[in-house]
Amino acid sequence: MNYASSMQTTGLKALPPWRSRLLFVLLLLGLCALMARAVYLQGIHNDFLQQKGDARYGRVVDINAHRGMITDRYGEPLAISTPVESIWVSPQDVEATPKQVKQLAQIVGMNIEEVKNRLSDTSRDFVYLKRQLPPEQAEKIVRLGVPGVSLRREYRRYYPDADVTAHLLGFTDVDDNGQEGIELVLQEQLGGKAGSQRVIKDRRGYIVEDVASIRAPKPGNDLALSLDSKMQYLAYREIKLAVEQHNAKAGSIVVLDAKSGEVLALANWPSYNPNNRDKPGLKVLRNHAVTDLFEPGSTMKPFTVAAALEAGKVRPETVINTEGGIFTVGRRKIHDTHPETALTVAQVIQKSSNVGAAKIALSLPPETFWRSLSETGFGAQTGSAFPGEAAGRLRDYKKWQPIEQATMSYGNGISVNLLQLARAYTVFANDGDLKPVTLLKQDVPVAGKKIYSQATAQAVRDMLELVVKPGGTAPLAQINGYRVAGKTGTAHKLENGHYVNRYIASFVGLAPASNPRLIVAVMINEPSGEQYYGGQVAAPVFSNVMGSALRLLNVPNDAPLGNVMMPPTDIVKEEA
Repeated sequence: MNYASSMQTTGLKALPPWRSRLLFVLLLLGLCALMARAVYLQGIHNDFLQQKGDARYGRVVDINAHRGMITDRYGEPLAISTPVESIWVSPQDVEATPKQVKQLAQIVGMNIEEVKNRLSDTSRDFVYLKRQLPPEQAEKIVRLGVPGVSLRREYRRYYPDADVTAHLLGFTDVDDNGQEGIELVLQEQLGGKAGSQRVIKDRRGYIVEDVASIRAPKPGNDLALSLDSKMQYLAYREIKLAVEQHNAKAGSIVVLDAKSGEVLALANWPSYNPNNRDKPGLKVLRNHAVTDLFEPGSTMKPFTVAAALEAGKVRPETVINTEGGIFTVGRRKIHDTHPETALTVAQVIQKSSNVGAAKIALSLPPETFWRSLSETGFGAQTGSAFPGEAAGRLRDYKKWQPIEQATMSYGNGISVNLLQLARAYTVFANDGDLKPVTLLKQDVPVAGKKIYSQATAQAVRDMLELVVKPGGTAPLAQINGYRVAGKTGTAHKLENGHYVNRYIASFVGLAPASNPRLIVAVMINEPSGEQYYGGQVAAPVFSNVMGSALRLLNVPNDAPLGNVMMPPTDIVKEEA
C-alpha cells in the first residue's frame, strides 16, 4: 500500500507538495539572514560587539601622578608623597559571601551595612571602599580573594617635621590636592597630571593584562623653599615655649634673610599635625603670622622718625618737648609710661615715648607721612602669594584727623601682619632699600626698592641699637658677641571699637647691627600675668632665636664676647 492509499485508508488528507518546499525556502532564507548578520557584525561593523566585550572585560583606569617633593633650601625633605593602596570595587562583578562581606567590613573598619550598600550599587562601575590603607590591611583584603574587589595605587602626603612646618606647608586632601599653605598656592607646579591606561579583567574582576597606555602620568615638580629647617625648628621651639611660659593665647615668629627677603623660618603656636587627617578647628589652621592683623604699637615708631628725618624735619639730636608725658591733641590725651620733660629724637626711640613720636608725626604734612608708610609696604600685601594673606589697614590721609596721625605714629589706628612688619624692617637693614618677600629659594641677588636715603636708614639703625642697651626698653634682646638693633611694642587690643586691658607684645630686630644678616619679628598674643611688655615677653624670644641662627650660619661676631650689659634696675617699660 502506497502513502496516498494509506492516507485515504486512515481518512487524513495529504499536504500539498508546495508547502514543504515553502517551509524549506523560509528556513534557508533565515539561515542566510543569520549568516549575513554574523558577517556584518563580526567582519564589517564589529564596533557594537567590541564595545560590549570591552564593557564586560575591559576598563580604563586612572594612573595617579606622583606629587612633587617640597624641600628646604638645603634639600631636606619637608613634604613627600608615599605610595599607598586604596580598595575599590566593581559592583557588577562582585561575588561575595556574607562571611566575606563581614570580613571586609572588619578589615577596613566600616559598618557592615555601608559595605553592603557599596558592593551592591550596580549603577556605578567604580566605587571606592576605603582610601589609602596601610600595606598590612591591603594584604588582608587581597587574601580574601573576593571577585570584583581590587587594589589601586595612590599617594599620600607625609610631612616629616609635622607640626613644626604645618602652618607654612599646609596639607593635601585624600586625592593629594593642596588645601592650605604652600601645598595650595603651588598646586599647579606640585600636582602634576594624572594619566590613564586600558586594562583587561578576568571574570573575577582581577586585572590580567595591560592593553595600552592612553595617557602617561606627568609627575609634579620638586620645589625648594627658602626655609632653613634647622632655623625653623629653633623658631618653633622658642615661640611655643614663650606662649606656654606666659600663658598667652597664641604666638608667631618670622625670620627673614635681611639681604634677600627670603623667609628662613615662620612658625605659630598653637600648631597641628598635618599627617593627622582629623583636622583641628579653623583658628588652629590659620597661619597667624600672615593672615591675622594686629596693631603694631611702638614697633612703628622707627618709621615715624625715618619719615621725619627724610623730610628734613628733625635730626637724631633734635630735642622734643615731651611735656612731662602728657600731650593733648583735640580732646584726647596721649600718655607716656615714663614721663620726661624733654627727649632727643634718638631717646624717643630708646625710651619709646608716645608723646615724642606723636609730635614728630604731627610736624609732617599728612600726605608726606602717609606716603612714607605706604611706600614701606604698609596697607598692601607683601607679595609672598601665601593664600589668605591680609593686606593690613592704612587709611587714606585725606580722611585723617590730627589725633589719628598722632596715634598712628606709635602704632595705633594702623594694622599689619607679622610678615609685613618684618619685611618693612628690611629698609633699615639695607641702607634704605625695601626687599621683596619670598617663600622660594632664590639663586640670584634680589633688587630692592629705594625708600630712604642711606643716611636716614643708618641713623635709625643707630637709634634702634640704643633700645637694647641699658636705658632702653629691650636689654633682654641682647646677644653675646653681636650688636643688635630692634624695637619693642606693647599694644592694647582693640575690641568692639574700644581698647581693652589685653595686649599684643612684640619685638622686631636685626643683627649683626654693623651689617645686618637676619631680621626676626616676634608677636605674643595676650600674655597673662605681670609680664606682658614686649621687652619682657618678645625680646627674649628674639635673642634666643637670633643668637642661635647667627651661629648656625657662622656669621662673624661684630662685638666682643661678654658685651651683654643688663640695667641695674628694672627695664624701661612702654605701652604702645
